Amino acid sequence: MGRKPTHASLILKNGKVATLSKQRPTAEAIAILGDRILRVGSNSEVNTLIGDKTRVIDLKGKTVLPGLIDAHVHIADFGRTLSWINLRRAKSIEDIKTIIKIYAAGKPKERWIIGYGWDESRLIDKRPPRARDLDEASPENPTILYHHIGRKCVVNTKALKIANITAKTEQPPDGEIEKDPESSEPTGVLHGNATDLVWRKIPQPSEDEIIEHLELALRKVLEYGITTVHWIAPSLTELNAIKKLVEKRLYMPRIRIIMPANYISEITHVIPPTSSLDSDIKLTGAIVFVDGALAARKAALTEPYNNGTTSGQLLYTEEEINRFMHEICRSKLQPVMHAMGDKAMEIVLETLEKFAHEIRQNNLRPRIEQPAVTRPELIRRMKDFNVSASIQPLCIITEFKVWSAMENLGPRRARWLYPLKTLIFNDVNVCGGSDAPMEPINPFTQIKAAVTRQYYFEERVTLEEAFRMYTVNAAYAVGEENLLGTIEEGKLADLIVVSTNPLEVTPESLDNIKVEMTMVGGRIVYSEEEARNLY
Repeated sequence: MGRKPTHASLILKNGKVATLSKQRPTAEAIAILGDRILRVGSNSEVNTLIGDKTRVIDLKGKTVLPGLIDAHVHIADFGRTLSWINLRRAKSIEDIKTIIKIYAAGKPKERWIIGYGWDESRLIDKRPPRARDLDEASPENPTILYHHIGRKCVVNTKALKIANITAKTEQPPDGEIEKDPESSEPTGVLHGNATDLVWRKIPQPSEDEIIEHLELALRKVLEYGITTVHWIAPSLTELNAIKKLVEKRLYMPRIRIIMPANYISEITHVIPPTSSLDSDIKLTGAIVFVDGALAARKAALTEPYNNGTTSGQLLYTEEEINRFMHEICRSKLQPVMHAMGDKAMEIVLETLEKFAHEIRQNNLRPRIEQPAVTRPELIRRMKDFNVSASIQPLCIITEFKVWSAMENLGPRRARWLYPLKTLIFNDVNVCGGSDAPMEPINPFTQIKAAVTRQYYFEERVTLEEAFRMYTVNAAYAVGEENLLGTIEEGKLADLIVVSTNPLEVTPESLDNIKVEMTMVGGRIVYSEEEARNLY
């Protein structure tokens, strides 16, 4: 007797399928069985798999892409910002005051009010709001409102008092407390590291609040077509919140957890490396912050920053980094090394050389997070050690435009700031992320930044290269290229349907693309039509 034909559980037909597979780059239809892709091909090829119980979705010419992967995101912080007041549409300081006054009404005294998104260039007043403005709207609640670029904020008098910022407070390194030229009293406007003086005084959210923030963030992630997140989870509190979230059985993207290496002994007895809390959540990597941020002049460089004597800062000694690497390899976790400066990258690569045997033996794939100041010889060594470069394209714009990389580094070093094209040309696996909430999470905005780069045009990448950063390359970075990243038979059915084919539009219009449907494992977890009806 012949074998009974297999029928698909779901069919997507009459579409434009961009598979990102080199074997079959385009198709019309996809057949799905359970959580896997059963067939990719023409409508006629896939129609043979329709059975009595098969659900059929007519795409009507719309484009299907592989689910997108955000390789570097801070989900809890992102969710927390989603609970903040959005001031992007405020057109005047009076608008801001009205919004804050309405929000503060009925709130307990001492409850912090946090907002973001104001921009004085869009306000009719053509000046930033100041403490006295916020005092009129929320005199009893400490209030902090972040500028749309992030490292600038305005706070009210209550917040200034809590942070003990007065006329006598000295200016912090790489920061500014704006002061009235006559009285020397702070105006409430803070820049750079001065914003941290207030941020440190804001109470940390409770576990219940963290779970609420996570739910907000994960819903938004699916809305943007992100089906897998490489989640930088900085604390055990956050890990416990993730576990409780799983128990609620919500629709979620796939979660790949990256925890600080100093928590390895506490984490791995709860979640064994690469095993699952359930089928979609895994502990994959341990991160070591070898140096600090470039914008704070804490990234460790081989030469001093321009107009200064500092060369940044290594956060650990080489002996400590070696000890971390030993623990990471022993636990069979992916070594994830944050190294923005060329000095930090040198030390990371030297450490990987020392542990090359253990890394190969355990089939680990090391990666460097945010490799910013990257010299050509470092790129060659990254290739030799099969090191992935995890880069967030919008950070490139921020470093040049907001931080003034040309001025702080000089043209010789700025030329090698996030050299995307050179990395890809030299066969370094480059995966893309958002670094949300520090930068917008929208992957199409990030991809646009990679292909329209305004600084050192020769480092622009093609549309396909950029999309591979958020699909194939990101899957490879955690050893999942056989499961995710392309639309191929046998792979997990993580797919998105978008309003326009992003591979056929002008790069400038990429961030206008809307995700109409997100699917994780053959299950529709977001539908733009349902969301529109809901709200």
